[in-house]
Amino acid sequence: MVHYVDEKIVSFYEKALHIFLDNTHGRVDAVLIGDDMGSQRGLMISPELVKEFVIPGAKRLIDIIHSYGAKVIYHSCGSIVEAIPLLIEAGVDAVHPIQALAAGMQPANLKAKFEGKVSFCGGVDTQDLLPNGKPEEVMAKVKELRGYFPTGLIISPSHEAIQNDVPPANIKALFDEATKFY
Repeated sequence: MVHYVDEKIVSFYEKALHIFLDNTHGRVDAVLIGDDMGSQRGLMISPELVKEFVIPGAKRLIDIIHSYGAKVIYHSCGSIVEAIPLLIEAGVDAVHPIQALAAGMQPANLKAKFEGKVSFCGGVDTQDLLPNGKPEEVMAKVKELRGYFPTGLIISPSHEAIQNDVPPANIKALFDEATKFY
């Protein structure tokens, strides 16, 4: 039953991707796909189940996106370090986000395991640092992330968006430091 429902969902997204990409005529650089597989401590399902239920459909979408010359950014919150090799094998170009406080998602760990194989987006903690930290702390974290990933990383919050509890000064600090030339 799960495979049947999954097939219906993936087929819908295949058609939607073709419509979208046909109508944008090469003006799309990257497409964000995915769904949350991780919790704070690890995957919500085993790597074997990710391989059986997530990767085949994702691979079909990835192949379509690549056929249009666009990159694929795969989104999943949480600790997905165990699934990243499967995503790389499926053809994902970038992983979004680096959920800063999730187990195993520390930039040093990700760089050591996956440098040169995939890019990463995120890394600036939205659970504690952005809402509660000082602008100087936000800037220091962005600078630290740039040290781990001087290229191939889009410095952004470790979430899909900046939440409404983040002070404007911290948003400014994030962008000021991320766009600074050294």
